[in-house]
Amino acid sequence: MMIKNDWDEKLSVIWNSPGFNRFLSMIENEYQTKIVFPEKNNIFNALKHTPYEKVKVVIVGQDPYHGEGEAHGLSFSVQKGIKCPPSLQNIYKELESDLGIKSPNCGDLTAWAKEGVLLLNATLTVVKDNPNSHKDIGWSLLTDAIIKHINLKEEPVVFILWGNFARSKKEFINNPKHLIIESTHPSPFSAHNGFFGSKPFSKTNTFLIKNKIKPINWQL
Repeated sequence: MMIKNDWDEKLSVIWNSPGFNRFLSMIENEYQTKIVFPEKNNIFNALKHTPYEKVKVVIVGQDPYHGEGEAHGLSFSVQKGIKCPPSLQNIYKELESDLGIKSPNCGDLTAWAKEGVLLLNATLTVVKDNPNSHKDIGWSLLTDAIIKHINLKEEPVVFILWGNFARSKKEFINNPKHLIIESTHPSPFSAHNGFFGSKPFSKTNTFLIKNKIKPINWQL
């Protein structure tokens, strides 16, 4: 039992495969020989906080923050007491512009995860100060499978894809029941080219309500 909720059943073929267990041994070795984030017990936090049955929204990130004490297993989120990274500051600006919700002083998005927002990074680990260092070592086999499983859900789900990397995951989302909301990335380099003003939060809730699903409380 990796996650201790219904994800274990959905992902049992992966959990029990020799290839994935070899991959986990390789990750273990990375933790023993380098400084790797997030802490080992936080790697699967997205799945732990948002069981399969509870997923209403998926926000796809690329890989964890690579600075000391930031990452804790949820895309775009940082641990309590850590300064908000620029992309998250821009997400908060859009949240305020879209729904009038004032920016919180805290970058911890766990409350969203508990509301049914799967905050999924495509790569679940990173070497300190070395962004994308674990991009090609094999995490995508697991995280692509997670997206494919959610695509099979009967209940409508909103997929929020910010930036070209997240948008590349569209190939796994072909169930007409779901909604894809996409824009440029909230990074300072691209936020002004389509992220600001895209209103992802209100669009998400409008869709959920239309499908008789309880909307997300985006207040943090």
